[in-house]
Amino acid sequence: MIEKQHIIDRFTSYVTIDTESDPNSDTTPSTKKQWNLANKLAEELKQIGLEDVTIDENAYIMATLPSNVSHEVPVIGFISHFDTSPDFTGANVKPQIVANYNGKDIVLNEEKNIILSPDYFEDLLLYKGQTLITTDGTTLLGADDKAGITEIVSAMEYLVNHPEIKHGKIRVGFTPDEEIGRGAHKFDVEKFGADWAYTMDGSQVGELEYENFNAAGAVVTVKGKIVHPGYAKGKMVNSMYIATDYINSLPRLETPEHTEGREGFFHLHNITGTVDETKLQYIIRDHNKTHFEARKEMIQKLANELNDQFEMEVVTVEITDQYFNMREKIEPVMHIVKIAKQAMEQANIEPLIKPIRGGTDGSQLSFMGLPCPNIFAGGHNFHGRYEYVPVESMLKAVEVIVNITKITGQTTFNTENSN
Repeated sequence: MIEKQHIIDRFTSYVTIDTESDPNSDTTPSTKKQWNLANKLAEELKQIGLEDVTIDENAYIMATLPSNVSHEVPVIGFISHFDTSPDFTGANVKPQIVANYNGKDIVLNEEKNIILSPDYFEDLLLYKGQTLITTDGTTLLGADDKAGITEIVSAMEYLVNHPEIKHGKIRVGFTPDEEIGRGAHKFDVEKFGADWAYTMDGSQVGELEYENFNAAGAVVTVKGKIVHPGYAKGKMVNSMYIATDYINSLPRLETPEHTEGREGFFHLHNITGTVDETKLQYIIRDHNKTHFEARKEMIQKLANELNDQFEMEVVTVEITDQYFNMREKIEPVMHIVKIAKQAMEQANIEPLIKPIRGGTDGSQLSFMGLPCPNIFAGGHNFHGRYEYVPVESMLKAVEVIVNITKITGQTTFNTENSN
């Protein structure tokens, strides 16, 4: 469908542009460097022949592939994000091409003895004989989600060059700042104008996801009293000790490293502390809405118990909801999941329907009125030095996108009968 080298060249041209987002910034995009890829993408969409290409003041990109059928067809969209995670550096990415992978260890960086091994990352063995793109061990790769962008652009280019493939109107959207939870915040759903869309932001080939975590962030602030330690008896209150009691009061096995599937967790991801004040930053996750609410209540209850113990307010909690499980918005329109499933089966891919242990732009967009399941983009080990993507997986994703456009362009398509 698309030449392998063409996909490689496009993908590497994207990942070598640093687009790391910044959660501490209050601008959109959160980093100026995201504009470098955003502007390149807007120009490239024009070059491949898309229409109505726009890039707004916040770097949100939209474009249109017009319908080439005379009958009424639902408008569908494909969405990806161009920022990369601040969890690991995305500067000076040097992608390495591993042709005909032999199933053995891959030396990412000989000097630093950084090895990508199937002994630890067993999924590598799924791709024996394929072409992998890896890091050099010093950066992340950026397949999350520049693989998705590569696939969408390549699929649109293919459709432009093959007008014999009949399809309805297709909208393309690329967003900044997804990795810091803001990708959908300034997305203009009305302007996008699609009946539904798909984010190309999953991992392994076949992944098809329409349920995700309910998510909240919590900042727990513990106040102490600083007194000269030589004269502190009965006077000093060390906030770090109280914070330790708070941490240890939460269920130790309900953390990311001990949970899987639909199991929720509390994740302590940052601590800053002195005797006088300690701040704990948590993320709270659960697929079940009732359990999610109970987790938030527990965060507050533990603070109340410590305050009762000290007979004063030493612990305060600020909880902010971040996103919710899109399942409740997708279930009423399940035909859009069936279409993606059919598109995968036509590409000889076995659909892997499972919950996302995270969130995507699609979860927020679904609650904004744009139902938006998530489809694989092909990468593995996101947000770190061991990230890689098989080229064949990206090619399959392109095929799935094209198949979805074919299915929705069929004369007999009827959403009411597809539920």
